[in-house]
Amino acid sequence: MYFNELDQLEEKEIMPGFYGKFLHMENMTIAYWRVMKGSVLPEHSHHHEQSTNVISGQLEMTIDGQTQVVDSSIPVTIPSHVPHSGKALSDCLVVDIFSPKRDEYR
Repeated sequence: MYFNELDQLEEKEIMPGFYGKFLHMENMTIAYWRVMKGSVLPEHSHHHEQSTNVISGQLEMTIDGQTQVVDSSIPVTIPSHVPHSGKALSDCLVVDIFSPKRDEYR
């Protein structure tokens, strides 16, 4: 239970072009995403705090009206209830951390 193999986790397509594998703990969810170039994350918000970390590729993100291209050198923090969206400028590998956990990803 302490050590998890990513290749053993089920991958789910949550929306077109966004394929995720999820680890759920008592108070957080860690999401490992494979995002296809051109895939769009529509603007939304949620009560979860979120940290987004691009492992490879480039992701254009808009957070509360501010847009920036994000890569592995730019960790992103998104407070609760702040609107955000994104577009994959290339194929991307992304890790999101959510608190509290995302039960809808179970």
